[in-house]
Amino acid sequence: MEKIEHTTVPTNGINMHVASIGAGPRAILFLHGFPELWYSWRHQLLSLSSLGYRCIAPDLRGYGDTDCPAPAAQYSSLHIVGDLVGLLDALEIQQVFLVGHDWGAIIAWHLCLFRPDRVKALVNTSVPFSPRNPKAIGSDREQEVGETEADFAKVETGKLLAKILTSRSPKPPCFPKHVGFSAIPDLQSLPPWLTQEDIDYAAAKFDKTGFTGALNYYRSIDLSWELMGPWTGAKVNVATKFMVGELDLTLNFPRMKDYLLSGAMKQDVPLLEDVVVLKGVGHFLNEESPQEVTDHIHDFFKDK
Repeated sequence: MEKIEHTTVPTNGINMHVASIGAGPRAILFLHGFPELWYSWRHQLLSLSSLGYRCIAPDLRGYGDTDCPAPAAQYSSLHIVGDLVGLLDALEIQQVFLVGHDWGAIIAWHLCLFRPDRVKALVNTSVPFSPRNPKAIGSDREQEVGETEADFAKVETGKLLAKILTSRSPKPPCFPKHVGFSAIPDLQSLPPWLTQEDIDYAAAKFDKTGFTGALNYYRSIDLSWELMGPWTGAKVNVATKFMVGELDLTLNFPRMKDYLLSGAMKQDVPLLEDVVVLKGVGHFLNEESPQEVTDHIHDFFKDK
């Protein structure tokens, strides 16, 4: 871990913290999700850099040591993709291999949609591509700033993160609104793939920044929908491999298994080459099964 370099890169009006390791022309850009940081890719940074890749993992806008603008309107997909294009320009990288997870997967889909010229190939995880529905405006996701933050504040940050990261239920969490996340029992012990040091690192960052930046991605969903009108019906024309854990909540959404496993997603992602379901693995597959994920990434990218 001490070999990983940390820099700050000005991009798209913000300062972005970037963790990187390795050298050479074959660069991989890793995009984390919620509630994560660059740190969630630590295993892949080390293993794939040892295979000759230049590995780059930023804290996305609103997370960790990257700037956290206050207005939710500054967290649309176009803002986040703009940050990443500016990052690639600053690093003088014309094209990258791309890997995303959770919200990072959504942003990865949109980076490929907006700027396919900047992506050699994509390995995306956990969140499948969702084409823009022109009739879908009017979500119920526009919660007031502070509401979810107050719910999170009922639980010590490290315990909250541990609860989220180790969830293995394929069903959505359900608890009384007045109780919130405190209704989820505390863990008796961490699983082998997650250490107290891992929890402490992430908790310290979220204690510093709070969760507002991270939650603003959800608050800007309708704004992203409005701004992405020109891409209605557009396809993701990048060579793609998709992975999801068998116990991932997203795989168990209504009709999702059929969309993924019947080949239907290939209508929206024509260059989709493979869909992999990792047996016995939950949502945070890159941390829970790091070597398996690394092997799938390398197997897909090595001949591209």
